[in-house]
Amino acid sequence: MAQQNGFSKNLLICGDNLSALDDLVKKNIKVDLIYLDPPFFSNKHYEVVWGDEAEVRSFKDRWAGGINVYIEWMKERVVKMYDVLKDTGSFYLHCDWHAGHYLKVMLDEVFGYHNFRNEIVWCYKRWPSKQNNFQSMHDVILRYSKSDAVVWNQLFDDFTEQTKKRIKGGKKIEHYEGESGKILIRATEEMSPGVAMCDYWNIPMIAGQAKERLGYPTQKPEALLERIIKASSNKGDSVLDPFCGCGTTVAVAQRLGRRWIGIDISPTATKLIENRLIKFAGATKGKDFEVVGMPTTLSALRALEPFEFQNWVINEMRAKQSRKLTSDFGLDGYYDKTIFTDQAGIQVKQSEHVGRNVVDNFETALKRAKYAKGYIVAFSFGKGACEEAARIKKEGLDIHLVNVDDLLHGEFKV
Repeated sequence: MAQQNGFSKNLLICGDNLSALDDLVKKNIKVDLIYLDPPFFSNKHYEVVWGDEAEVRSFKDRWAGGINVYIEWMKERVVKMYDVLKDTGSFYLHCDWHAGHYLKVMLDEVFGYHNFRNEIVWCYKRWPSKQNNFQSMHDVILRYSKSDAVVWNQLFDDFTEQTKKRIKGGKKIEHYEGESGKILIRATEEMSPGVAMCDYWNIPMIAGQAKERLGYPTQKPEALLERIIKASSNKGDSVLDPFCGCGTTVAVAQRLGRRWIGIDISPTATKLIENRLIKFAGATKGKDFEVVGMPTTLSALRALEPFEFQNWVINEMRAKQSRKLTSDFGLDGYYDKTIFTDQAGIQVKQSEHVGRNVVDNFETALKRAKYAKGYIVAFSFGKGACEEAARIKKEGLDIHLVNVDDLLHGEFKV
């Protein structure tokens, strides 16, 4: 891939998008299209199991300090996105009723009121909840440009069946009376490929059994991103998603022949996107894209959120996450017979000098789950923990104490 505007390969960046965007600005990297689906101002907290290997993620959407704090947090990032966007580029921000009108005012300030292009309504259906209101069944996507010279490819909806009957060979059919009194037909002007698409998009949410469903709590359908990318970019153009989530934008961009940069602060999400690109988008790591920013030091691992750290450990151990979360009874992960001959439980501790009591409690959890083998992972273990593991092993229960440093440097063996 020829280098254009500062990057030669597609980039999947794990890290805070504020610093990542700042780095793109410093490198003078420019993109043709930006789509972002940031955390909504919904004050929700999602704790879910998601991903091909049932990874656990704590997905936070809470903003202490109220709407003004949220808007300032967003504006700081949008200003940098504006600098990264080409003068012919387009910007799409996905939001809902919680903060959409506040975001619109902020975007008018950054891009200029005159550069507002569309308020797209994405309409969908879902199981309604009981409430004394009309059911909320849509999101809003705010579209802006930096100038009038914007890349634009008109999209079309299909004609109605009645209109199709009046079309022949791509031309409109007109009936008229001939000299003999017979009703004749003739083709008139050339017809368009369909009806010019409006700003109201009725696209279903992802079905429960759909191939693209990954279990991410705010995952958007590929059909939605396909419209945006086709309308506002051409093949070979570049697309940026600074809140990459589960990677829908970059997966669609890859499939449609666009170059892309995806940013997400979560190592769990980054790993999921990497797997998605390889498994479903036909991409090859190293050849088609690079992954940067994943934790590579003990200090970086110590700084991770607890669930992110747990996900990293279980992934490095090539094990499976427990499908139970805070009520996992001391088992954060496990090996079953599809992975390893002996079934085994795993407990993850993001702490130093794990002691005897942790080993004792883990022994109880293994016996409850009827596992004869188990692994405790921590940054270090005290003398009491080592002595207790040795004592338990003599009684027929095999507990291994695994240092995070061994996982980090690939020295762990099952």
